[in-house]
Amino acid sequence: MMNQNKTILITGCSSGIGLCAARGLRQRGYRVFATARKDGDVKNLSTEGFEAFRLDLADSHSIGVALDQVLQRSGGSLYALFNNGAYGQPGAVEDLSRAALREQFETNVFGTHELTSLVLPVMRKQGYGRIIQNSSVLGFAAMAYRGAYNSSKYALEGLSDTLRQELAGTGIFVSLVEPGPILSRFRDNAMTMYKKNIDRERSVHRQKYLSMEARLAKEGAAVPFTLGPEAVLKAVIHALESKRPKARYYVTFPTYLFGFLKRVLPDRALDELLRRVG
Repeated sequence: MMNQNKTILITGCSSGIGLCAARGLRQRGYRVFATARKDGDVKNLSTEGFEAFRLDLADSHSIGVALDQVLQRSGGSLYALFNNGAYGQPGAVEDLSRAALREQFETNVFGTHELTSLVLPVMRKQGYGRIIQNSSVLGFAAMAYRGAYNSSKYALEGLSDTLRQELAGTGIFVSLVEPGPILSRFRDNAMTMYKKNIDRERSVHRQKYLSMEARLAKEGAAVPFTLGPEAVLKAVIHALESKRPKARYYVTFPTYLFGFLKRVLPDRALDELLRRVG
């Protein structure tokens, strides 16, 4: 199919990777259905000319309504789904309440899984489709004080690897994109969730939190090798247009480095390295 006949639904388009992907794919000729959780962001997307809908991954009703609207517009077909919407909940594992961990999984795992499961019958019927999951280097290399996010991305990778096997021969391909540090509002949103759910003053990790807060509040790139969201767009384009899309797309040098080190280092050595760079 030519790109102008290809429709794609993208979650988390308010800023960063999602917004960059929406703009870049539209320029490439795709018909982009852009979604966001907040009404104000949906309005901004509409003002920019996108077919935009409200979709909150933590709300099943919102997921169903948004997908119905997309399919009504597209005539019941959908070439691709880019599951980009997610956020990070910072904090030591022992400081995470059951509610905070559940909230992280509702968006990053359960909502993404629900939307994907609703889209798959459409793709099975038409005999083709692309599912692209925005994971993270933290989906295979865990770092301290990111336990909620680590575990949600590990879960997403497990579901995606399984789904890829189950869809073999259907014409539907599943790809994981695994970015390292990318310029976005990710740290701003993480700081909001940190303040909401973590009690620094009552934690044995108080001193670690002070340095973590400084990193989250830093303007611009907080760590070396940070790239713009265009780096992720490049991987998404390949996953959409290649006849044989990759199962995994590493994005940024840290992802390549940690992927290599995970294969060659003993767990204790890797743990020590990740503690130092975290």
